[in-house]
Amino acid sequence: MAVTTRLTWMQEKKLQNYLGEKQFSLLYKASVRAISAKDLLQTCYNQGPTITVIYSFDRILGAYIQENYHENKPVRITLLVLEGTEISRCEIGPRLPHCFYCSWYDRNKISNFLIDLSEKTVKMSLGTIKELKLPENQKISFQECEVFRCEDLLDTRKMKGVTELRESLLSAIRTYKPYRDLVHQVRILLLGPTGAGKSSFFNSVKSVFRGCVTHQVLVGSGTTGTSEQYRTYSVKAENDGSPLPFMLCDSMGLSEEGGLCMDDIHHILKGHVPDRYQFDCMKPITQTNSNYIKFPLLKDRIHCVAFVFDANSIENLSNEMVTKIRRARRETIKCGVVPLVLLTCVDSMDLIRRGDIIDIYRCTPVKLKMEAVHRELGFALSDIFVVCNYTSEWALDPIKDVLNLSALRQLLWVADDFLEDLPPEEIDLKWIPFARPVRLSEFSVTP
Repeated sequence: MAVTTRLTWMQEKKLQNYLGEKQFSLLYKASVRAISAKDLLQTCYNQGPTITVIYSFDRILGAYIQENYHENKPVRITLLVLEGTEISRCEIGPRLPHCFYCSWYDRNKISNFLIDLSEKTVKMSLGTIKELKLPENQKISFQECEVFRCEDLLDTRKMKGVTELRESLLSAIRTYKPYRDLVHQVRILLLGPTGAGKSSFFNSVKSVFRGCVTHQVLVGSGTTGTSEQYRTYSVKAENDGSPLPFMLCDSMGLSEEGGLCMDDIHHILKGHVPDRYQFDCMKPITQTNSNYIKFPLLKDRIHCVAFVFDANSIENLSNEMVTKIRRARRETIKCGVVPLVLLTCVDSMDLIRRGDIIDIYRCTPVKLKMEAVHRELGFALSDIFVVCNYTSEWALDPIKDVLNLSALRQLLWVADDFLEDLPPEEIDLKWIPFARPVRLSEFSVTP
């Protein structure tokens, strides 16, 4: 059975971020090891920076040693007290490591700081207690003691892995071919509330393939948005400028008042809406419109839909907006298209740092946002993906690129599923090299 920490995700993140975006690896847990200072110290020698965490009822005490310590090397300790969301600190030392843990040391005199494992108490001088803003004349006992190795979240080894994964994803998408070559480019429609980040997602995808941050599509702020036209955007390969095998289709945002007309969604999905069509929030496109595509080919249709939501606004969606989103989702399913979700702006959530993006799906706040999307809007948890758009940056970030490319690859797979499930009568045979219609005259008949 795996040994796990008693720290909650929130407590761990508070301490990690306070120490400069560290990752904790559990080395010692008193309740499953011999309660011995000698055992604790032997476990932690030569492990690099460590933090000893004491659980004292409603507060957490931490003793952080930044140095890689040895038995006879004095060290300094940063004492931390986490109470609620507030952290107090003070510096003590330098002293030999065993002087902070051995119960026999300084037993008869007041120590700046001493963890007595045998009595499960923490002893501190009055000055230390005052500096940490702890209650005076109160015995500090504890239920558990844990020690963690503290490593940088983004060390060289991890960044090398991220870079390699980024290149692998780029190669896979560049060489992707739609199912049976039924179309040259699959079309991915972006839907969602105004200002959720649809246009920013296109800009972010184009940036990674271009090799620098670009802002081809104008991006609005807040809930204003800027997309009033239906736009189909190709992305070109950086090396030869050839179009990649997908197109991102940007639409007008959904809104309580105005916004994309719900009846337009069906026409977009079926391929009746031309590029640069100017939306009218009061009435949908009809066959009488001069630009209406009456007989769309398979290449004109939508092959995958991505609903885009701002993670910070999920719980604030109005009843009217929830109703519209649910209706739009039903319409996509009715047209045979599986809708996915792209969750934006998670990097701006409280406590989420750049290093967390590597393993973003394990972050408790992100899990809660995904569960909210599932609960309120009906999307399956397995259909929700996290992305990080470029908004104010001017340099590419391989960590963000990996998230965005992973989501894009999933969208392409879903588009393939759509093409594979098409009934024969909906397939344009002339687009398939090996399915060219032939005339009877092409056959030579022999008696």
